[in-house]
Amino acid sequence: MNTLQAGDKAPQFSLQNQNDETITLSDYLGKKVLVYFYPKAMTPGCTVQAQGLRDSKEALDGLNVEVMGISPDAVKRLPKFAEKESLNFTLLSDEDHAVADAFGVWGLKKFMGKEYDGIHRMSFLVDENGVIEHVFNKFKTKEHHTVVLDYLADNK
Repeated sequence: MNTLQAGDKAPQFSLQNQNDETITLSDYLGKKVLVYFYPKAMTPGCTVQAQGLRDSKEALDGLNVEVMGISPDAVKRLPKFAEKESLNFTLLSDEDHAVADAFGVWGLKKFMGKEYDGIHRMSFLVDENGVIEHVFNKFKTKEHHTVVLDYLADNK
């Protein structure tokens, strides 16, 4: 796994969102984008993480930050997650994990003694010019939004 770092150009991508619309990262030039990778919609950790971002939307909007959650879930699974949790940001389907590979967050994981390939829970703050400003890789799911907001407040 070769994870991208601050200062790297963010890989350009186009993925389908929860409304089956094509979303392209380059459409957001001029805004900061929090690209967060999560393993699977409607699982406990992913739900808590998404709820924190949902509840922080006003603060993130005030800082000119868009949120995009990316998972290997099928497009048809995303509307259920968005609706059930009243999510107010974009969810994207990366079924073939090509975008996760490009960011360097797809790789070997261990859970209950088993090894498998999957998404490592990480977030990338992409600046207005499409460059990775900061990588969030050490956080608890329930504190993710706080870690992001604290970073943004300290780096205005």
